[in-house]
Amino acid sequence: MSEIEKSYEDFISTVSHELRTPLTSIRGFSQTMLSSWDRIDDESKKKFLKIIEDQSNRLINLVENMLSVTRISSGRDNLLLKETAIKPVVETAVSIVKSQYADKKFEIQIDDKTPSILADKDKFLQIMTNLIENAAKYGDTDSTIIIKSGFCENCEFIGIDVINTGIEIKEDDYERIFTKFSRIDNPLTRKVQGSGLGLYITKNLTEKMGGKISVKSEKQKDEKYLTTFEVQLPASNVEKQARAKCSL
Repeated sequence: MSEIEKSYEDFISTVSHELRTPLTSIRGFSQTMLSSWDRIDDESKKKFLKIIEDQSNRLINLVENMLSVTRISSGRDNLLLKETAIKPVVETAVSIVKSQYADKKFEIQIDDKTPSILADKDKFLQIMTNLIENAAKYGDTDSTIIIKSGFCENCEFIGIDVINTGIEIKEDDYERIFTKFSRIDNPLTRKVQGSGLGLYITKNLTEKMGGKISVKSEKQKDEKYLTTFEVQLPASNVEKQARAKCSL
């Protein structure tokens, strides 16, 4: 069996597993509510419905990732670029991810003066969800995932960082992890399910919106590794500046 065939089989196996998990939760809690509605208190009903909502969002993200691969391969991934505020999208992405990772904390450090970006809002949400989920998946237990962006006046690009403490990403792997089906060969990563598509899709969507993405993994004094994924996307004022120049 060739390496490509093995990667494809591993992908099918992993995706089947990742789809089954949220589907099982949705079915289980739905059946419980249908069969025991009168015996369940209102607080429990709200809790079960929230789990169903969270798992539905997780399922939507998984399906969207698979569809994105098809669109990327066929060149049919149309984008609708418009002025997009960063913080609300990041908050939505965190809400999608955090229910799956109860052992992680999530800290949003978005300056209120951070400029808007020029982006496809749905694709930007997909980018942030993929990066935040990746950070949570491979982060140390009880660690904090930080999503930050600061104020930058008249900048061409706005940077958004997703930071976690976890496994080392060696410099030789900085480019490779963004390729299709790629996963770091590490004892810790072998224990974690993953399709190897999230970062590949994230890089493609970022670049299609005129942005760029990078990663850096640095050893800390406590011997742990601090990994930062930085997405840079065009500031919305770049479009306004271009229009102004065209009107002169």
